[in-house]
Amino acid sequence: MTQTPAPAPIHWKLVIDAADPHAQADFWAAALHYEPEDNSALVQQLLEMGALPAAATVDFHGRPAFRDLMAVRHPDDPYDKDRGTGLGRRLLFQRVPEPKTTKNRLHLDLHPGPDHREAEVERLTSLGASVLRRVTEPAGAWVVMTDPEGNEFCVA
Repeated sequence: MTQTPAPAPIHWKLVIDAADPHAQADFWAAALHYEPEDNSALVQQLLEMGALPAAATVDFHGRPAFRDLMAVRHPDDPYDKDRGTGLGRRLLFQRVPEPKTTKNRLHLDLHPGPDHREAEVERLTSLGASVLRRVTEPAGAWVVMTDPEGNEFCVA
């Protein structure tokens, strides 16, 4: 009897709209201890080929980057060394023209643990986050925060 192989897990990334994708990438890289992706070799190659106009790029930490996209990745996950693109856990920030107007339908929960929650809230506040409210319920306690662009996330 031939057994059908199980389908491979699907690779995914979380895409977050942003007014300033590079500032958001810096914040979330610091918040999560992730690394901003370095797509400079790909950007340079596309510029040299004429496939990408210079106006579609910016200088990000001394290297060329896409103007409207910036991602951060887990430092232990694999990545494509030619493109600089993460192949594991990553967040991609994309520039959009409109501001955030309502509550997030999706958000991140950070879990430093109850003994480290307050220190983590202080650290995130020093990076530019704000405390929205503190929640204590029978199911647990957490702090609802916003990142520098007002996107909500929780620290449990």
